[in-house]
Amino acid sequence: MTVLVIVFVLYIGIILGLGICSYFYTKNLHDYMLGGRSLSGPIAALGAGASDMSSWLLLALPGAVMLNGLNQIWLPLGLSLGAYLNWQFVAKRLRVYTEVANDSITIPSYFENRFMEKSGMLRLLSALVILIFFTFYTASAFVAGGLLFGSTFKIDYTTGLYITALIILVYTCVGGFLAISWIDFFQGALMFIALIIVPVTVWVHIGSLSEALHTVSQQSPVYLNAFKGTSIIGVLSLFAWGLGYFGQPHILVRFMATKSAKTIPQAQFICMTWMCVALIGAVFTGLFGIAYYAPHTLKNPETIFIVLAETLFNPWVAGVLLAAVLSATMSTASAQLLASSSAVVEDFYHKFIRPNAKANEMLIISRIIVTVIAIIAVLLALDPKSSILNLVGYAWAGLGASFGPIIVLSLFWRRMNLTGAFCGIVVGALTVIIWPYLKSLGGIFELYELLPGFVFACIAIYVGSVLSKAPSDAIYQRHQQMLDHL
Repeated sequence: MTVLVIVFVLYIGIILGLGICSYFYTKNLHDYMLGGRSLSGPIAALGAGASDMSSWLLLALPGAVMLNGLNQIWLPLGLSLGAYLNWQFVAKRLRVYTEVANDSITIPSYFENRFMEKSGMLRLLSALVILIFFTFYTASAFVAGGLLFGSTFKIDYTTGLYITALIILVYTCVGGFLAISWIDFFQGALMFIALIIVPVTVWVHIGSLSEALHTVSQQSPVYLNAFKGTSIIGVLSLFAWGLGYFGQPHILVRFMATKSAKTIPQAQFICMTWMCVALIGAVFTGLFGIAYYAPHTLKNPETIFIVLAETLFNPWVAGVLLAAVLSATMSTASAQLLASSSAVVEDFYHKFIRPNAKANEMLIISRIIVTVIAIIAVLLALDPKSSILNLVGYAWAGLGASFGPIIVLSLFWRRMNLTGAFCGIVVGALTVIIWPYLKSLGGIFELYELLPGFVFACIAIYVGSVLSKAPSDAIYQRHQQMLDHL
């Protein structure tokens, strides 16, 4: 136990040190929110990957595989496809367009500038959606932190939750986007290593791959059947997670923050390699966990990675591996806290309350808002029985359906207008909020709410745009300017 404490203290010291160092590079709100558009390919790539995957990668996914078997494979497959399409078709255009559109530093400000909206209502609506769904998303990361500290150090879940929130809050408030980006690079590398070492070690410990799979099949043949216990609706629901990538502000902002559009291909290769290997490692961690522990012997299957690390490795190595779980938690929560703060400060406070606010005032308000949102997320996460996957799934669907269709269509369809944008956000968000209440009806209503939300939002954008006035010549010219810079 003493060794684990030492490793965690050293790890936390490194994280806070990086946060303090980045403080001296943060001179204004642009630096705090977007890092001055200075990210290199590797930093942007691992930042996007680490902030994307979160504790879901090391806890929820292995736990879902351990509980249900390979029929959960459709989820990582859908995520891999969605992430690839996001990098391939959205990243470069968004990087260029956000700079062309009055150097937009947040997604809501990009929407406002893209459609040349003057009242600020579109920006306000977007900020509200971000604030609502990201608070739930941040809560999922805090749940993971509480589980990690509770399982590792045998302390109360609530105490572990407070420790996690405090660490994340400190370096996010101090260093802003640069701190998050640098720390995410370090944390992403640690997560990558952990998800290779743990399943490989379990494999070696069991003896061979065939022996491991035989042991799994002895528990139940269902575990090795990717189609058993699934349905077309079930597979579509898991695949639909990939659609969420197009609307996640904490991922999209990494595209916006790269040095230039030329950096995108390198970042895409690094991120997709990292992601595919990490997802495979997570799946095999859960699968080999079935062979090592019967699923019913663990009180919470989402702790299988933690249990394997503590069981199979000496305390020093186990400490490093468990720090990877904390890394996954921190990388996502910090990015979400900053995105939520930017939505309140830049898209509400600065826009409507204090248009003439100075840089120092904006920085102070940003840090206050980060603290307030963190407190609300902690309150949501106080129940130790909260499911990480459920919290993540709800927030992921809300953001993906509300913003994904608008992001894609605004980049590729110049005829899209302000009316279409309003319709898309409202329909996407309402569908995600209402759909879960219809699932008891069965049939098509059992679909993951992201899929109908995304489809309905696309239809709403098209209908709203076609039935209303075409965009102005200035909007068409700006769209062409974006294309000229690609």
